[in-house]
Amino acid sequence: MPKLKLALYWSASCGGCDVAVLDINERILDVAQIADIVLWPVAMDFKYHHIEALDDNSIDVCLWNGSVRNSEQEHVAKLLRAKSKVMVAFGSCAVSGGIPALANFINRDLAFERAYVEAPTNDNPNRVFPQTSTQVKEGTLELPEFWDTVLALGQVVPVEYYLPGCPPPVKLINQVVDALASGNLPPPGSVIASEKTLCDECPRVKKEKNINKVYRVHEIIPDPEKCLLEQGLICMGPATRGGCGASCILVNMPCRGCFGPPAGVYDQGAKMLSALASIYDAKNEGEIARMLGEVVDPAGTFYRFGMSTSMLVRKRI
Repeated sequence: MPKLKLALYWSASCGGCDVAVLDINERILDVAQIADIVLWPVAMDFKYHHIEALDDNSIDVCLWNGSVRNSEQEHVAKLLRAKSKVMVAFGSCAVSGGIPALANFINRDLAFERAYVEAPTNDNPNRVFPQTSTQVKEGTLELPEFWDTVLALGQVVPVEYYLPGCPPPVKLINQVVDALASGNLPPPGSVIASEKTLCDECPRVKKEKNINKVYRVHEIIPDPEKCLLEQGLICMGPATRGGCGASCILVNMPCRGCFGPPAGVYDQGAKMLSALASIYDAKNEGEIARMLGEVVDPAGTFYRFGMSTSMLVRKRI
C-alpha cells in the first residue's frame, strides 16, 4: 500500500501546534510508517517551488496551523489547498483566528504605530514602517502585505476538518493519526472533538448558584471541588466545546475557550455573555456597573480565541 503524502504548515501562530505534533512521542514513528512528509518547514528545508511543482491533489492531507493575516499566508493557503485532497484546520488559530485575531479590535495602522513607534523599547524618530517593497543597492526587498483583518483558514479556503485546541491535545492528535492510518475519516466538515460543552465533562460540583462578584485568577484560590464560575471566576465552559479532557479545570484554572463554541452555537463570546448575565446577582444599576467593571478585559475574555469567526469578525474603526 503506497504511503500517504502529508504536509504540515505553520502560519500566523506561536508554533505550539507544531510542537504538539511531536508530543505524540513515539507515535511519530507510526506517522512515518503511513506517510511521507512532503512539507514541514519547522523541521525540514522546503521552498515554495517544491510545492508548486507538485501535481494538484497529490498531497493527501495538509495539517495547517495558524491564522491568515498577510498576503503570503493567503498565497500559501491557496497553493496548499490546490495541492491537497484534505485540509485540516489544526489548532485554535486555524479554526477560529485564535490569539492573533484579537488584533481585529484595531487595524494595521494602529498595530504598526504601537509596534514600531509607541513601544518603550523603540527608537524610531523618523517613523519608519515596514513596506511591501523597498529599494536598496542590492535590489528590491519585498515583504508580504499585512492585513487589517486576521482570518481563520476556513475563511480563505475550503476546509474538510477542524481540530481545535491551543494546542490540540495529544489524545485528539492520535485520533487523527488513527483515522489517517485506517482511512476511516469522519464526514467532511467535522470538528474532531466533542459535540457537547466542556461543562458536560467537567467533574466539579454545580449548585446553580448566582454570583455577586467577579474575580481574576490571581485574586482567589478556588475550591478544587466546586464550579469555578459559581465561585466568581469567568470559566468559558458553558460556551466552549468539550473534548480536551477538562485539562485546565483539573489544575484549578478556568477554561479560556480554546476549543471554540459547541455544536449549535455560532458566537462563543455572545453565548458566554448570556451565561454570565444569567447568574449575575445584582439588585441595582450600581451593582451591575461594579460587576461589569470587574471584567477587566472583555474582548480578551470572551473573544480570546474566536474573533475571526464571531458575529463581530472585527471592530469597525
